[in-house]
Amino acid sequence: MKTVIYARVSSDSQDVDLSLSAQLRSLRDYAARQGYEIVREFVDEAESGRSADRPAFKDMIALARTKNPLFTAILVWKLNRFARSRIDSITYKRLLRDRGVQVISINEPLDDSPAGHMLEGIIETIDEFYSENLGQDIRRGMRENAERGFFNGSRPPYGLRRVPVQDGSKTRYKLEPEPEDSIAVRVVRRIFDLAAKGEGCKEITKTLNGEGIHTSTGRRWGKTTIHKVLTNEAYCGTLVWGGRPGHPAIRSGIPPVRIEDAWPTIINKNIFQIVQEKMASKAPVEIHPRVVPSFYLLSGLLHCSCGRAMIGRSAKSHQYYYYMCNRSYKQGKYACSARSLPKDKLEKIVIGQIKERILNDEWLEELVELVNEELDTNHSEFKDKLDLIDAELTEINIRLSRNYDALETGKLALDDLAPRIKELRLRGEELSKTRVQVEAELILQGKPYIDAALVRSYAEDLKSLLEESDFAESKAFLRSFIKKIVISGEKATIYYNLPMPPDRKKKEQIGVLPIVTLGGAGGIRTPYLLTASQTFSRLNYSPANLLYLLPNLPENGKEGKLITQKKVGNNQPLNTPDDCCVVSIILL
Repeated sequence: MKTVIYARVSSDSQDVDLSLSAQLRSLRDYAARQGYEIVREFVDEAESGRSADRPAFKDMIALARTKNPLFTAILVWKLNRFARSRIDSITYKRLLRDRGVQVISINEPLDDSPAGHMLEGIIETIDEFYSENLGQDIRRGMRENAERGFFNGSRPPYGLRRVPVQDGSKTRYKLEPEPEDSIAVRVVRRIFDLAAKGEGCKEITKTLNGEGIHTSTGRRWGKTTIHKVLTNEAYCGTLVWGGRPGHPAIRSGIPPVRIEDAWPTIINKNIFQIVQEKMASKAPVEIHPRVVPSFYLLSGLLHCSCGRAMIGRSAKSHQYYYYMCNRSYKQGKYACSARSLPKDKLEKIVIGQIKERILNDEWLEELVELVNEELDTNHSEFKDKLDLIDAELTEINIRLSRNYDALETGKLALDDLAPRIKELRLRGEELSKTRVQVEAELILQGKPYIDAALVRSYAEDLKSLLEESDFAESKAFLRSFIKKIVISGEKATIYYNLPMPPDRKKKEQIGVLPIVTLGGAGGIRTPYLLTASQTFSRLNYSPANLLYLLPNLPENGKEGKLITQKKVGNNQPLNTPDDCCVVSIILL
């Protein structure tokens, strides 16, 4: 029976009996005793079993969901290594059973009978209870620790430091300010002084970054970091545990722990209160995003070359609208010098180029032809590997047969042939495992053929939708095939997937199971995006570049001159992340 091994640990500090090496050793020994063939090994390190969002786990499930899985069983040390959530366990095991794959726990032998299924359910329920109860015990211990005035965190707030305190046989920690003449203490007091004078987080950020003052990690200050400093009661000597938004104590309705005068103060409580009142008076009215949707067509798609997203901002009492780098907005021009771009002009140019250049029949035909050639090439490479492996396996079998003949006829003694026979057998086993892995890659890659006529017809639909649809539909269709747009100086690089129509049949097969990875390894749930992503993420060629000149965009918005520079088939890998598009268009 062909099997795979799955091993997992939640943290590096787990008991040695649950270490990855111990699990793998036990699983390999078990497979050898049972005569199972191990196809692949999947390992998740420092991943919680209460979530299915684990890299190796997702890869294993994806391989099991192929048309003809290359294994029929998954070996685990215990069922809690597979999942600690009862819902995840039931969902994924049902999915695996539909593919003819079973999960085998080597330390919890269960048979495929009603009694065995009941026992399996009891074990999984106990595992889930253990995990949840352990989390509850940890939170209870941390709460008691906080109520006694001890610090629960690992990294103290900026300007404070941890001090070990002996509590019986255990070492606990409290906080104390750094020395009075330290830079951190002076910076914290200056931040509160500026805030007390009425300066906002953005102005304080620009001031500190402009003077070259960095955080404790050596990074530039940001609006969020300044806000955290200004709202942290630790600076006025108050210990607060369980009070931040999203904390389990808040969700459970348990009041947070508050200990006044838990350690010496850096900021006077009166100054702290004055700052909170000033910040509250300036805070904008909070409205749920669903109530006031964004009318920035490219929001979520635009990224600055520094790596941050470009966000929509207004100026002059909402008379003008721009896209600007989020880092520049939060940290100032010292962090990123990218300029703000007029919303309407940028959207008009991008949409115009998408319709004219990306959704162009001639360009799409050329790209489809190139993609199909690359798919054929990649498919042929895997086929060639399989042919070479098969040829070597045939040669090994012939040599083994000759050695057996020589042994039977008495031409050579067993002592002389045994080492050679063992060597050939080991090599044969290695080749067999390699062949299974290559077959798995070949199945995962597949050999899809892209129909140029189908792509052209769908592209025409997209062009009409961009011209006639409302804002929400236009934005949705842009996201359906554009991965991102990167702004670098006066250039905008558009990364996109080849526009592919939806595969309704695949959508029906996926169903509504609450599984993180049903959309594929990249987490994409839309079926046709999944197809495009899996098809094009493995291609190995350079993008075609279209250069578009935009002189003085913010001032006069002239359309400029189009310069085309195509670079196709030079075998240079595209330097983009997984699930990204395969072709870029550069707009100067």
